[in-house]
Amino acid sequence: MRWTPTGALAANVEITSTSVQCGDVIQVGGQPCRVIDLIQLPSNAKRLRFESGEQLTMHARTRLVALRMRRHW
Repeated sequence: MRWTPTGALAANVEITSTSVQCGDVIQVGGQPCRVIDLIQLPSNAKRLRFESGEQLTMHARTRLVALRMRRHW
């Protein structure tokens, strides 16, 4: 984990379609994209919607690395 200027803790985590969360930041095409909505699809897949309006479908076997922010209290 590392500190960010906002006082939050940031950690790189491996995510799957079952563990992805709103707020996770995923690099897509070299650009950081923050997940703002998750839509459950058949066969444990999920459609991720990003702040930019773009979407990405994660299938059950997809594994990605995301930056996950956690508030430090």
